[in-house]
Amino acid sequence: MTALRVAIVGSGPSGFFAAGNLLEQDDVEVQVDVFDRLPTPFGLVRYGVAPDHPAIKSVTKIFDRTAQHENFRYFGNVEVATHVTAAELAQWYDAVIYAIGASGGRRLEVDGAWLPGNHPSSDFVGWYNGHPDRRELDVDLGVERAVVIGNGNVALDAARILVTDTDKLAGTDMADHALRALHGSAVREVVVLGRRGAEQAAFTPAEVAELGKLPGVDVIVDPADVPEEDKERDKARPPVERNNIKQLRRLAAAEPTGADRRIVLRFLRSVVGINGEGKGGPVRSVSIARNELVEGEDGTVEAQPTGHVDEHDAGLVIHAVGYHGTPIPGIPFDTERGVFRNADSRIVGYDGEPLPGHYVVGWIKRGPSGVIPTNRDCARDTVSVLLADAAEGRIPRSAFDGAQVEKLIAERVENLVEYDGWMAIDAHETALAEEHDRPRVKLTSVDEMVDAALGGSGETPA
Repeated sequence: MTALRVAIVGSGPSGFFAAGNLLEQDDVEVQVDVFDRLPTPFGLVRYGVAPDHPAIKSVTKIFDRTAQHENFRYFGNVEVATHVTAAELAQWYDAVIYAIGASGGRRLEVDGAWLPGNHPSSDFVGWYNGHPDRRELDVDLGVERAVVIGNGNVALDAARILVTDTDKLAGTDMADHALRALHGSAVREVVVLGRRGAEQAAFTPAEVAELGKLPGVDVIVDPADVPEEDKERDKARPPVERNNIKQLRRLAAAEPTGADRRIVLRFLRSVVGINGEGKGGPVRSVSIARNELVEGEDGTVEAQPTGHVDEHDAGLVIHAVGYHGTPIPGIPFDTERGVFRNADSRIVGYDGEPLPGHYVVGWIKRGPSGVIPTNRDCARDTVSVLLADAAEGRIPRSAFDGAQVEKLIAERVENLVEYDGWMAIDAHETALAEEHDRPRVKLTSVDEMVDAALGGSGETPA
């Protein structure tokens, strides 16, 4: 039997983990083509991981090995729904795995959330990481206080980046435009707000511990917000919660040093309004409600407002309240969850029936939860289902071959970037960084990337 031909849409961690899993099969030959709308692969690793966390990015070495497999091809700068349709991919391949992630940022649904000075965390993170779609984001850093809404790792990343000394950030792969802006920043205080209590915080112990090690930054935690030490109760806590509480107690007990910058972690607080200067003017303050925890009949604990609302000056608001996926025409979409409709890794129609040969992996499958290794397990599950369907004859085989598909794509995409092109971009970025002792200097526009991929200078064509 001819090789099983699979397209993967999206080249982030879940897409590459799925590709690697498919290509390492011993009992079936698989050919994998990975598509990405950007010239550069790696998705969240390149554009989501904080630049001062380089160790996390080392996973790309695994992806590079996958890309060297003889049955792997990369088609970058190709957008599904623009250059090819979902229906065409289904016709060209035996199976299609969608791994496009959840790149859309959510905003808190309160009055004033769309005033200038509000940014979803996806936009802010993409801005400082050099994502081409966010390079022109207007981030006003000429303000003294910023508010970050949310209590997960992304919220802490945003807060940390806003107050970290740029001399430290200058040795990372942070986008140059963000480095320049942060160097002149007037932000001196970042307030991180969690609507629930410290025990329900979604960040991880390593993230909160890192805050306490930032030079020149005081981290303020109100002791009243942290549960008192109780050995029996602490022992019964889940490990992440137990270690979070341990780190928060340490921060709460620390005496402020009078540092020039500070991060304030507040719990049981909800933003209920964002206020601008005049009608439609930029953000100038936020209205913050105090909450209390109330246990429901089902045993779950929810935050409920007490009726007490304070107003605090702020000129920048980062909404770290979640991500959502982006629909693709022809693929059933769950608008409430922001994911492709799916069951057991198979994309399903609005009638609940599986679409033969259509699969999903990563955040567009399960929502924005978990860390990079979580996507490895998720990819393994998806590939297992796909291979079982293929073995049992539930996947219609395509009449197209790899050469035909490559020809069609090359005809439609003027500036197609294959993996060799990405390697040229990578070499160009690392060469730019050598004299500055940095891992890379990122190209932040598609034109620059394409130029470098084709052997040019990486400068935007005139």
